[in-house]
Amino acid sequence: MPVNALYRDDFYLSTCEAVVTAIHEDGGIELDQTCFYATSGGQPGDTGFLERADGSKITLGQTKHGSGKDIVIHVPAEGQASPDIGEKLVLHVDWPRRYKLMRMHTACHLLSVVCPFPITGAAVGEDESRVDFDMTDTIDKDEVTAKLMELVAENHPVYLQWITDEELAANPGIVKSKNVRPPIGLGRVSLVCIGEDSAIDSQPCGGTHVSETQEVGQIHIAKIEKKGKENRRFRIRFGVPGDEA
Repeated sequence: MPVNALYRDDFYLSTCEAVVTAIHEDGGIELDQTCFYATSGGQPGDTGFLERADGSKITLGQTKHGSGKDIVIHVPAEGQASPDIGEKLVLHVDWPRRYKLMRMHTACHLLSVVCPFPITGAAVGEDESRVDFDMTDTIDKDEVTAKLMELVAENHPVYLQWITDEELAANPGIVKSKNVRPPIGLGRVSLVCIGEDSAIDSQPCGGTHVSETQEVGQIHIAKIEKKGKENRRFRIRFGVPGDEA
């Protein structure tokens, strides 16, 4: 059944109560609502645990979508107990991991501002992310890093606006990705906006992000790789150049 995905409206919600609505043959758990982000758009799903009434925990190995974006399946790690349908649980997201992914995902958006080329691929990671651009230009990674850190230091607000599926279809130019389409079919699409009145950026995205650019922290472009005649892969890492911590 369709889930109330609380994370879509509150990226900082790390715990909530929920009721088990279905158990899959492979052990996957569906709930009436969740604060766990499901793998989508290059961002990994959340991990964490489900707390039962007796205080015992069901550790989750991953969170993924089911047959549609309105289905979220919480997959227990191997050897975990299975709850009962109708059982009430308290959900606990692995917050340090989620927050790193939020910071990284926001950094990827900032990179698309500094490098305004069509995006051909992306993957958000805890310690390194990559964004591929359809471009032939030669660009200096230290120059890109400096421009990224300017945007971080300026501390622009990051927030959501909602548009309908029809509004998105009527304005296809706001989509930066060439290969990955924004999540549609739920009736509304979230625009991630950066800057007052979207002055810095606005693009459809269903991922999780921080609320202001300074939360991204110190980042840098570790490497720019040539992946074909018209494709460049940028690797973003936390820390200063040369800092692999």
